Amino acid sequence: MLAFLRSDLFLRFLGGFVIGTVGVVALNNGEEPAALTRSAVAAPAPVQALAPVDATL
Repeated sequence: MLAFLRSDLFLRFLGGFVIGTVGVVALNNGEEPAALTRSAVAAPAPVQALAPVDATL
């Protein structure tokens, strides 16, 4: 297990995650709220008028 953790394959794999994390943090715009914030999820649905139901079907 220790040999795998020191292997070049594992270090490159881990390095990809580090580079990806740095990229996400660097490119994240801090002014816009996240898409799945509590206020966006809890937003009320628009009320639509319902057509009368025809029960003769």
